[in-house]
Amino acid sequence: MGNRGMEDLIPLINKLQDAFSSIGQSCNLDLPQIAVVGGQSAGKSSVLENFVGRDFLPRGSGIVTRRPLILQLVNNKAEYAEFLHCKGKKFVDFDEVRSEIEAETDRITGTNKGISPIPINLRVYSPNVLNLTLIDLPGMTKVAVGDQPHDIEHQIRDMLMQFITKESCLILAVTPANTDLANSDALKIAKEVDPQGLRTIGVITKLDLMDEGTDARDILENKLLPLRRGYIGVVNRSQKDIDGRKDIRAALAAERKFFLSHPAYRHIAERMGTPHLQKTLNQQLTNHIRDTLPGLRSKLQSQLLSLEKEVEEYKNFRPDDPTRKTKALLQMVQQFGVDFEKCIEGSGDQVDTVELSGGARINRIFHERFPFELVKIVFDEKELRREISHAIKNVHGVRTGLFTPDLAFEAIVKKQIVKLKEPCLKCIDLVIQELINTVRQCTNKLGSYPRLREETERIVTTHVREREGKTKDQVLLLIDIELSYINTNHEDFIGFANAQQRNPHVNKKRAIPNQVIRKGWLTINISIMKGGSKEYWFVLTAESLSWYKDEEEKEKKYMLPLDNLKLRDVEKGFMSTKHTFAIFNTEQRNVYKDLRQIELACDSQDDVDSWKASFLRAGVYPEKDQNHLYNLFKKYFKEI
Repeated sequence: MGNRGMEDLIPLINKLQDAFSSIGQSCNLDLPQIAVVGGQSAGKSSVLENFVGRDFLPRGSGIVTRRPLILQLVNNKAEYAEFLHCKGKKFVDFDEVRSEIEAETDRITGTNKGISPIPINLRVYSPNVLNLTLIDLPGMTKVAVGDQPHDIEHQIRDMLMQFITKESCLILAVTPANTDLANSDALKIAKEVDPQGLRTIGVITKLDLMDEGTDARDILENKLLPLRRGYIGVVNRSQKDIDGRKDIRAALAAERKFFLSHPAYRHIAERMGTPHLQKTLNQQLTNHIRDTLPGLRSKLQSQLLSLEKEVEEYKNFRPDDPTRKTKALLQMVQQFGVDFEKCIEGSGDQVDTVELSGGARINRIFHERFPFELVKIVFDEKELRREISHAIKNVHGVRTGLFTPDLAFEAIVKKQIVKLKEPCLKCIDLVIQELINTVRQCTNKLGSYPRLREETERIVTTHVREREGKTKDQVLLLIDIELSYINTNHEDFIGFANAQQRNPHVNKKRAIPNQVIRKGWLTINISIMKGGSKEYWFVLTAESLSWYKDEEEKEKKYMLPLDNLKLRDVEKGFMSTKHTFAIFNTEQRNVYKDLRQIELACDSQDDVDSWKASFLRAGVYPEKDQNHLYNLFKKYFKEI
């Protein structure tokens, strides 16, 4: 390939880039390109403007570049700019170019400081540029500003990784010289994806702003943090120069003078500056395209053959062909089955981080809602005493009994076991509802075929409802089995004879000591007179409830042993948006400071139920629970 052919390589790649951007996909081709990365205010925009010789990029505080900007520089006699999304319109005024970039950015990302991976394609024709294509990416940041999402740092990092992880992408790592170069964000992220430094070109800006007596000579000579492609130093216009609209040509002349006069850079002045950087990038990109061209051509030919084959199939395509309809129908039904299984069994694909769904919600019903429904079973102590008395007397008849009859005990216990039916059936209803919701969620993909979607939902829901009846019959059968025989020799049954002896060990059997059961944020509701409500990081173990200042768990505020603690519901306050429950001591002792009970608040009722279920695992029950029922049995039968 001759020199003329080499010069045409970059415009050829530009055409491919525009074509793929127009159709909204890359056809799985990694085109050779140069991605510009750096921290905020590293000087990326100034470097690009120096290439063009014009002010055309948005400026300001915070994140200014919020969408990737594919900047294609084309050497041409006339000077103007074109956007891919404004076909046929030539921008001669570069202030209009800046305004169009801002408007197009806001169109996708909104007027806040959010970001988007959808690129803006800008082509600049000028006699002052060399053929070159660069992708300007958002500057890396650490802290969200204004109404930016709190994970803005990770969003920007993920966007950068989409570009720089590709082997076909050269990395232009821009770093200001007046910061610690060893901790440069640009060089750090470049080293992650290019540990050998084979694809990275270092650019050091703001050399004129370094502290007196210091310089970047070692790094520019590629001694400190060596890169295969080396480093190039540039001096951009200061903010004062930009505000004063200093001419870029004058700035380039000042840059040249700086390198020639500076004692540390004088000997390498010919390899420094914006003109040399542009020439180097043009050469490196051309060579890079040349090196990747064989593989690129092979991929293109392969995909071309595949597309031609697909087009050939559609030449004889008949929309009413029943075999095609059947195939499409089977594929959609099969995909529904796969999606439903993933929702129930769990999957790493497209994990929802906003709310629980599918199998996770069913798991929550089994392990949090159901146990709590069991301990919420209400009984009247006075009525229970009366029933026990009547049962014993009715078993003895006209005789005066000496011992408590087993039949009386069984009659009372069985009456309580029957109460298990309602929470068990309620649990089934909740699970069935979640399954139906999951079915509807998975049929969303069939929205283009309403009849198919309707029939799929009807068939699957009918099948689930059929199984609902059989499931309820099976659960009721299990309860009937429990009712048929009371096994007092079972290890879970504590006989009255040795109940007092074994009772102290019950709490010890509760859970493994120091086992962490749950962690999370809770608010302690305290009156304003006593300091007001405060949010703490809580840690619930098998033996205690502790709260800390924050998630680091270094500054412990208090530790509350779980002995003799119980839970009770607290009505939501009129002005409160939080849901509350309370912990109190059954021996009427203060729980925390001078409080007989502490009220703990969560953002939702689901969180309250989840925490209550965790307390159950730790052996802390609601006011009226099954242990109280057992103690009542024991006490009253002993009295008789």
